[in-house]
Amino acid sequence: MNQASWKQQLFGAICLTLAAAIWGGVYVVSKVVLDVIPPFTLLILRFVIAMAVLGAFVVARREYIAKKDFPLIMLIAFVGVTISIAAQFLGTKLSTAHMGALITSASPAFIAIFAVWVLKETIAWKQLAGILLATVGVLIVIGVPDAADAQSSLTGNLILLVAAVSWGLYTVLSKRATQRYSSLAVTTYVALFGTLFTSPLMIWELSVTPVSWHFGWEIWAGVLYIGIISTAGAFYLWNKGFELMNAGSGAGFFFVQPIVGAFLGWLLLHEHLGVSFFAGAIFIFLGVALSNLQQPKQSASKQSKA
Repeated sequence: MNQASWKQQLFGAICLTLAAAIWGGVYVVSKVVLDVIPPFTLLILRFVIAMAVLGAFVVARREYIAKKDFPLIMLIAFVGVTISIAAQFLGTKLSTAHMGALITSASPAFIAIFAVWVLKETIAWKQLAGILLATVGVLIVIGVPDAADAQSSLTGNLILLVAAVSWGLYTVLSKRATQRYSSLAVTTYVALFGTLFTSPLMIWELSVTPVSWHFGWEIWAGVLYIGIISTAGAFYLWNKGFELMNAGSGAGFFFVQPIVGAFLGWLLLHEHLGVSFFAGAIFIFLGVALSNLQQPKQSASKQSKA
């Protein structure tokens, strides 16, 4: 691997690590915000804010997506925003948060599968072993479901599985789009179409759950953080990371999310961290490192993009 390629892989790894870390930390913020704003309404708010922030850069740089590629972008938005995030919300509500964390942690495996199917990438055994090792780490951190979890809704668990599968497909389809356009443009257009497709869910939600919009500054600060940092910033970093790396190698960075989420829960919410957290973290970081020891050739060459 030459120096330029090594630097590209390093930058891609940094982008994916930051994205996963931001998503891990946003649970602390959203836990407060969701007490007063229902989930689908918050989803629309976060993507409207993200679209406004990223859209300003797209217009300034004139990075537009051709209409002939709208079907691909619309598919990415529908799969990644309307299906995946909505399924995560609904599945967790019908099941349990514990099962939600467990089932959605399967996303990296689906990223690897879709990378072979859609992008025709070659997944090395080290990458598969790394994903497996990191998955074991997640199981150690969050624990194996107990009897109470076993009684959780089968429907909810199946919906959570849909969330994991669709996030894997979203990631791979986004990588295909970033082979043609910049991550900035792709993320912005996905936010636009995701907002349009998910708006009916928000309208339905507000019809059955009226919301008083007289919030304190801390709630609005939380909304802005979720929209700007965890949506505009993290989604861009996630797509940028996969633009620079093979999907099979990048998939393992998703596991940074539960580590950061648990750590910030301990730091800010005074939640308990046992030996299992540190043992699981070691497995996760070893798995991510192993999956990146061998990097297959990119499936397609890309133009130089921001």
